[in-house]
Amino acid sequence: MTSNIFCSQCGSSNSTNARFCQKCGASLFAGVPAVAPVAGTMVSSAPAAAVMAAVPGQRYAGFWIRFLAVIVDGIILRIALQPVLAVLGLPHFWWFGRMNHSIDIDDMVLFFTMLSSVLAVFFIGHWLYEALLISSAWQGTVGKRLLNLKVTDDIGNRISFARATGRYFSKILSGMFFCIGYIMAAFTDRKKALHDMIAGTVVIKA
Repeated sequence: MTSNIFCSQCGSSNSTNARFCQKCGASLFAGVPAVAPVAGTMVSSAPAAAVMAAVPGQRYAGFWIRFLAVIVDGIILRIALQPVLAVLGLPHFWWFGRMNHSIDIDDMVLFFTMLSSVLAVFFIGHWLYEALLISSAWQGTVGKRLLNLKVTDDIGNRISFARATGRYFSKILSGMFFCIGYIMAAFTDRKKALHDMIAGTVVIKA
């Protein structure tokens, strides 16, 4: 009797030769067949480290290649958001044109509204860019895809939008204290940055 691999995301049965679930697209590990759960019993999952260790030749992305991916993503986002930010910045030029005249409360409200809009577009744009792409079939941003990197959970599966969002906001902590949270990827086990530890993710070389 041929054993099958059961998807950890949706429970669907897949061929042992499959690398991705045919139903939901989640990653599978060829050569590590799973046993179908028996009704009425609880099935304990293997430790994440043990499952990942069963994948031959798994390579984790280090600090410098991830840093290069961040630079690429920064350039892409700057180009994509520039037209929007330029439009929102028009009141800024109007503000300086008013510097030689009296400035009332309405002028100040307009200026801070413009500034808030720019920050909101910048923040939301970065968040959606990263969370949507990392939780998609790409499993990474454009920069990571160009460098053949993927973001997975601790057992190699595609992460959800909610987890990708949590990972993004965890980068706030990684950026504190001289970006030590990012630098941790250079020397921690499995090349995890602080936000990877918080979100339960790893960055692998595809």
